[in-house]
Amino acid sequence: MLDLVLAQAAQQPQQISAPAIEYAAIMPVLIILGAACVSVLFEAFLPRHMRWPGQVVLSLLAIAGAGVALIAYVSSDSAPKAGLTTLSRAISVDRPALFLWGTLLALALGAVLLIADRSVEPGGAFVAQAGIRPGTIQDRAQVGSTGMQTEVFPLTLFAIGGMMTFCAANDLLTMFIALEVLSLPLYLMCGLARRRRLLSQESAVKYFLLGAFSSAFFLYGLALLYGYANSVKLSDIANAAAGTDRSDTLLFAGLGLLVVGLLFKGSVGPFHTWTPDVYQGAPTPVTAFMGSCTKVAAFGGILRVLTVAFESTSWEWRGVLWGVAIISMIIGAVLGLTQTDVKRMIAYSSIAHAGFLLVGAIAMTEEGLSGTLFYLLAYGFTTLAAFGVVSLVRDSNGEATHLSAWAGLAKRSPLLAGVFTFLLLALAGIPLTSGFVGKFVVFSAALSDGMAPLVVIALVFSAVAAFFYLRVIVLMYFSKPNASGPTVSVPGAFTTAAITLGVIVTLLLGVAPSFALDWAGAGGFAF
Repeated sequence: MLDLVLAQAAQQPQQISAPAIEYAAIMPVLIILGAACVSVLFEAFLPRHMRWPGQVVLSLLAIAGAGVALIAYVSSDSAPKAGLTTLSRAISVDRPALFLWGTLLALALGAVLLIADRSVEPGGAFVAQAGIRPGTIQDRAQVGSTGMQTEVFPLTLFAIGGMMTFCAANDLLTMFIALEVLSLPLYLMCGLARRRRLLSQESAVKYFLLGAFSSAFFLYGLALLYGYANSVKLSDIANAAAGTDRSDTLLFAGLGLLVVGLLFKGSVGPFHTWTPDVYQGAPTPVTAFMGSCTKVAAFGGILRVLTVAFESTSWEWRGVLWGVAIISMIIGAVLGLTQTDVKRMIAYSSIAHAGFLLVGAIAMTEEGLSGTLFYLLAYGFTTLAAFGVVSLVRDSNGEATHLSAWAGLAKRSPLLAGVFTFLLLALAGIPLTSGFVGKFVVFSAALSDGMAPLVVIALVFSAVAAFFYLRVIVLMYFSKPNASGPTVSVPGAFTTAAITLGVIVTLLLGVAPSFALDWAGAGGFAF
């Protein structure tokens, strides 16, 4: 009997057709990942003295090319307004994904400019030799002859490609692969600081170990959800959750583990423990890259998972995320008051902002989606410019990040102090800045969805967090500078361009936010 079945199967072979691929829709991701592969070849075949200019040009051209491809697709008639899915429904190219892609590419442009700068720190912010021992001091002649470790450019491109795939993934397996693609390069980049090598490598190890735990949580949650829905696609999980007689234990256990992995990547308290140490120890351009781009990708994934797969069960899990958002606000605002290091202070600020972003993410309305997307855009550019400013205040040991070194900075450099003041006010949510508009639209969406108590709590801790921003402003303007205090480096063209980009966008989104708000609210998720 078995021989007969096998014979019949051999006579009637099944035809397997290749999945249809919408190349125009995913061209921005293909350009970034293709450039990352070419960048690896540059490292292998270009002479050492040609690697830095070649990598900088390739990275900037790749980001510009991906941006042009994105604009061409958005403006073309072939782009359906409701979005589409491609690659066997593994990737969803819809309006939120396109908005997040544009945000990531714009932020990546500024981050690559900061990474590529070699004028503020002679030879660049990254170690010249990957195998150099921690504690070794290189003089200017050695720095000039060895340059910088240019492997950071392909790592950056791979991370950008992973982020773009992560926030457009339509199934959990694709999302997990994208999570690893964006995370692994960041683990390496955190340990490449030219100065304070031990601190940098310690931050890389902490990030890697805690990131491995979060990936395990994500993967275990994925497995439980597959056991529940017999599929890893978000739409199939949503259908199973909406109408099935299966036990909800697998559903909510899988959701809990999955959300832990996502919240870790978004540095949401209490899953934030990596954030202060990594922000402080990583090279400042990498910190700027993580603080802006990773936050966008993480919350893009959170929005898609909660809205597409688990909207029908929101009554069961929304209360838990209320508590998580409040904890994140408390940790960020209260512990931020105790910090004496500028980079750690901004790290705790990001934890507080993650709580505010989560308020919009759990609103589960069109206003909540558009408000959260706008908040990500606004916060990303402000953070990018803020870390660009931090990289300019230096002493003989490198960056002077202790708050005492910033005393009287306005007397040393009124322009830099004014720029940093504007960025801190934006983080605090003062009117005429993007931070105010971002908080306004997110809190308005939450109020419309019946979350008034959570909004009141968010406003209270937003006021608490504003105190440590104002403390730095008072320190810069009303304290006497130390005679042996730090100097303000003259920024190079790349750092100047990155800071200028962040400041201009922060101002424009605060004064005329309608264009970005309209784009963020152009449509929902496609699945």
